Amino acid sequence: MQELSTDIPRLRRPLVLVGLMGAGKTSVGKRLAHLLGVGFIDSDAEIERAAGMAISEIFARLGEPAFRDGERRVIARLLAERPGVLATGGGAFIEPRTREAIAGLATSVWIRAELDLLWDRVRDRPGRPLLQAPNPRGVLGDLLDKRYPIYAEADVTVDSRPGVTQEWMAREIVRAVRAWDAGRAGRPATFEERAQ
Repeated sequence: MQELSTDIPRLRRPLVLVGLMGAGKTSVGKRLAHLLGVGFIDSDAEIERAAGMAISEIFARLGEPAFRDGERRVIARLLAERPGVLATGGGAFIEPRTREAIAGLATSVWIRAELDLLWDRVRDRPGRPLLQAPNPRGVLGDLLDKRYPIYAEADVTVDSRPGVTQEWMAREIVRAVRAWDAGRAGRPATFEERAQ
């Protein structure tokens, strides 16, 4: 584990990244975990490991409801482990029981992005079961319309924009969570500030 500078706080509660596919939850999450000196987990990868099959295969064989149930159980298990950064699949935060578990045990961060940016990032990437449709951009737009009001329930929102680095995004998440912590006196803090 790297030696951290005193301006980087110590993580006390899991940070859970939520948002649509292409928002940068995995790439930014890895950078954020490195910055904080904690572990990173992608819930989709953990689900695939637990099920012994790819997510696209789970959707095809068992259907979305079975996938969401397994996703909920995996995320609940991960939240009980040591504080780290957890990137969730795009639909995880939509499920009420998963959202409730995250609210009770972690700090949620919505990485919000505009449709054009999301589409640029996902259009040439395979393995997105929900985009296996005649009009995948339209499907992504529908998901944005349906999910953004629910993502807005996250504790913190940070906007992803074209041209910003993963390092910038990671530091912006730390800044935004610190501000959120400061406004919640008497509640469990996400960060413990390091002594100067």
